[in-house]
Amino acid sequence: MNDTDGKKPLGLGGAARPGQVKQSFSHGRTKSVVVETKRKRVLVPKPGAPTAKPPGSGGPSQVSGDPSKRPAGISDAEMDRRMAALRAAKVRDVEDAAKRVVEEKVREEERAVRVAEAEAKAREEREHEEALRLKAEEDARHQRDAETREKKKEDVRKPAGSGKPEPIVDPAAAEAAASRAETKGVASVGPRKTDRDRVDRSTTTDRDARGKAKTADDVRRTGKLSLSEAMNGEGGRQRSMAAMKRKQEKARAKAMGIHAKPEKQVRDVQLPETIVVSELANRMSERAADVVKSLMKMGMMVSINETIDADTAELVVEEFGHRSVRVSDADVEHVIDTVVDSAEHLVPRPPVVTIMGHVDHGKTSILDAIRHTTVATGEAGGITQHIGAYQVRTDTGAALTFLDTPGHAAFTSMRARGAQVTDIVVLVVAADDQVMPQTIEAINHAKAAKVPMIVAINKIDKYEANAQKVRTDLLQHSVVVEEMSGDVLDVEVSAKTGQGLDKLLEAIALQAEILDLRANPDRAAQGAVIEAKLDIGRGPVATVLVQNGTLRAGDIFVVGEQWGKVRALINDKGERVEAAGPSVPVEVLGLNGTPQAGDVLNVVETEAQAREIADYRIKLARDKRAAAGAATTLEQLMAKAKADKSVAELPILVKADVQGSAEAIAQAMEKIGNDEVRVRVLHSGVGAITESDIGLAEASGAPVIGFNVRANAPARAAANQKGVEIRYYSIIYDLVDDIKAAASGLLKNEVRETFIGYATIKEVFKVSGVGKVAGCLVTEGVAQRAAGVRLLRDDVVIHEGTLKTLKRFKDEVKEVISGQECGMAFENYDDIRKDDVIEIFTREEIVRKLD
Repeated sequence: MNDTDGKKPLGLGGAARPGQVKQSFSHGRTKSVVVETKRKRVLVPKPGAPTAKPPGSGGPSQVSGDPSKRPAGISDAEMDRRMAALRAAKVRDVEDAAKRVVEEKVREEERAVRVAEAEAKAREEREHEEALRLKAEEDARHQRDAETREKKKEDVRKPAGSGKPEPIVDPAAAEAAASRAETKGVASVGPRKTDRDRVDRSTTTDRDARGKAKTADDVRRTGKLSLSEAMNGEGGRQRSMAAMKRKQEKARAKAMGIHAKPEKQVRDVQLPETIVVSELANRMSERAADVVKSLMKMGMMVSINETIDADTAELVVEEFGHRSVRVSDADVEHVIDTVVDSAEHLVPRPPVVTIMGHVDHGKTSILDAIRHTTVATGEAGGITQHIGAYQVRTDTGAALTFLDTPGHAAFTSMRARGAQVTDIVVLVVAADDQVMPQTIEAINHAKAAKVPMIVAINKIDKYEANAQKVRTDLLQHSVVVEEMSGDVLDVEVSAKTGQGLDKLLEAIALQAEILDLRANPDRAAQGAVIEAKLDIGRGPVATVLVQNGTLRAGDIFVVGEQWGKVRALINDKGERVEAAGPSVPVEVLGLNGTPQAGDVLNVVETEAQAREIADYRIKLARDKRAAAGAATTLEQLMAKAKADKSVAELPILVKADVQGSAEAIAQAMEKIGNDEVRVRVLHSGVGAITESDIGLAEASGAPVIGFNVRANAPARAAANQKGVEIRYYSIIYDLVDDIKAAASGLLKNEVRETFIGYATIKEVFKVSGVGKVAGCLVTEGVAQRAAGVRLLRDDVVIHEGTLKTLKRFKDEVKEVISGQECGMAFENYDDIRKDDVIEIFTREEIVRKLD
């Protein structure tokens, strides 16, 4: 039967049958291929064989459920596996189809990019060709004009009637011919169309399915990489899709004029005295490598981490087109608010009253009576050794701030510091005593600080009190009280009975009203450090008297060479407060180190400013010390070394509880000594004695002095192991006396000579076994065997030594009186002659002490 009858051709069941398969290639090419298909042999299982169920289905599968369509000899599990493989193949076909769609889309985008680039390039070539053509025509026209002018000149020079007449030429036709002649040889100026076509054909390396040309620069691998392409290796490294997109964006931006070079920004560059190269580049917003290159052109081989001076930096800044602004390192302190407050912002503030006077005249007792406390009994030895700051409320409700200063001679700097930060000075003088040295010193401090003074004559309750004598003694120091027609207030008080204390407070309030004390509480705080210490558990603590503004918890401040952030504020009663206004004394916690007593506290805005100011002050102090050392000449150094050799030193190491005590002890130690011995303080600080202090003391052979502090456990162990002496004191009297006694031990004992007699040599004898023996006559005083002797010849001392023997006749005697004869022999000396005179004396050593 034929195929036209609609029936299958005759043949075996497994014969091949024709079919078509569509193949896909890169760049969107496809091809239909004729293939032969062959049916697989289907084996029918035997009847009764179990049927397999596909995974995930409850009933039998379509194939396993129909035994007539299942190949023979295949189990249900094998059939399920084959069906799963078939489904996976179908899923892969779907994924491949989706992948081909994505790849086709990418290829379309690439073709669009290449077409745009080819069009842009063709446009540029056309513009270039047009420019060349116009230039060639312009050159040809100039050349024709020149030839025409030359020809006219020749016609003018030709004689008339010579030769045949020239044919008349149409000028337009001549110009066209010349133009054609010129354009024939333009190949050297611009390529002809045929040459351009040849160049285009030579540069075209590939064409896509649509016939569009691709240049060698635009060739890019697309689709999967075949083994033959990888082995062939043609093309090498090719441009990525991202590079093509960047090129397209650059061309588009160039066409729109976006990437025009911006105008250079001129900056004001601040130049300190010295600056690091990298910091200079950062301030100019320039590359550090460019700055280094500029310095190398100037002949300076520097790196980015080296420092250059301001003059060199200014040259670099000008070379880069910026403006230089010279600043000083001291400008970092300009951030501290120094604005003068206007009158409307000022409000009344409590007065600051400093109590001064001689030791044991009752300063702290008066303050205790006013505050109803017992501070004096808590002080070691009953004397004040720290500056105490307290705030007191009077019966009228007025607030007063009191500073209690020590009266001992060693605390001069404390008294001076108290006078500098005070508004009113209360000078305490005992009525049963007289004006003492520290009283005079307190008067001088008050006059130097230019603050008003109130005289409190204390101990008026005693029987031997004489207030009038005190007033008279004060006249010698230019202090004239009101009772003696002066302008200084004086009040008779008794700290023991409370007599006159109310009058004292009234006098202070009156004086404060006259002064009209005001401050601005609504500004950055400023204050003075009254005392500083290192507290275990709390760290560095400073007692600050706020003078202006309000100090609050969380404020960032700088004080001397230290800085910090207020962690807590403690008032004089030990209570924690959130803020402290003008004339309020508080303890400030949160410092990074212990400041010096007398430093000024200023609040700043940021930690960076505080740290920068503190670093500048540290550097300034270091430079001052270095400058002081450098200013010493060689002669001065040699003289100092020679003096140091002749002066004995007692080195000590001082640790105290507060900064003021350490300062006072160091100053007291400097006053101990004379031209032969002195005390040298190797180190003074605040806080407990540590192991590092023991190490320093051991290296220097110095004792450690602890004033109201103790050594910690590691320090005690190290001191016992290394043999370092630690001495503890709580009263400055005892400390000064002990150090003075120890320094006195370095003094050499004084040797005193006492003349006891003269003897004249009458004859010289030679005795075997003894040597030369002088026969002498004692002419004055007495001759003793244990005494020292000098041999005088013509009143010149030629020998000084001791007697080896002293005999009277043949007997050894202890002494020979005047008018008697004796025999003398010198120790290790035989050059004696007749008529020589022997001077006899005794020596006595006297132990010396420092005054």
